[in-house]
Amino acid sequence: MQAFTRLRSRTAVIDSTNVDTDQIIPARFLTTTTKEGLGRQLFADWRYLPDGSPNPSFVLNDPRYRDVQILVAGRNFGCGSSREHAPWALVDFGIRAVISTEIADIFRSNALKNGLLPVVVDEAHARWLIEHPGAEVEIDLMTRTLSLPDGERVEFAIEPFARHCLLHGVDELGFLLSQRAAIERYEAARPW
Repeated sequence: MQAFTRLRSRTAVIDSTNVDTDQIIPARFLTTTTKEGLGRQLFADWRYLPDGSPNPSFVLNDPRYRDVQILVAGRNFGCGSSREHAPWALVDFGIRAVISTEIADIFRSNALKNGLLPVVVDEAHARWLIEHPGAEVEIDLMTRTLSLPDGERVEFAIEPFARHCLLHGVDELGFLLSQRAAIERYEAARPW
């Protein structure tokens, strides 16, 4: 997992509420247990026309948003089933952070475990971001702030352990493995 400290990117906007995990990655693509390649199916039913060609009206097909790493979405992003493939697909596509007023709990947990930063902001800041697609913003995980183009800084909350893992580019298993020496000392001191 790639460490996440600071990210500066333009934003792409999906101004829809209740974007569920089946819209993020349709169930028919859940036949894999690897993360690689899932970005091709990200928002498949929105990104592609029935003949398989790119939908020119979908934001992530617009050349202006080709390399964005921050997605701004409407309220209740990631609701629905608890598929880990949804954050996998976003990260594989190149998205490193999602900003919304509300991010579904299970999606948020899966995102944090897979290197995708969910950022929850208040309604006023979310509305500004939605009304200014392509705005260049900066997310600083060290200070837990989102900086807007005018220099305004918006604080966001994140659970300390998840923040630690993101900052160090490790998942929960990687963290446990990094504690191997302490675990072995503890076990060696116990009379089994």
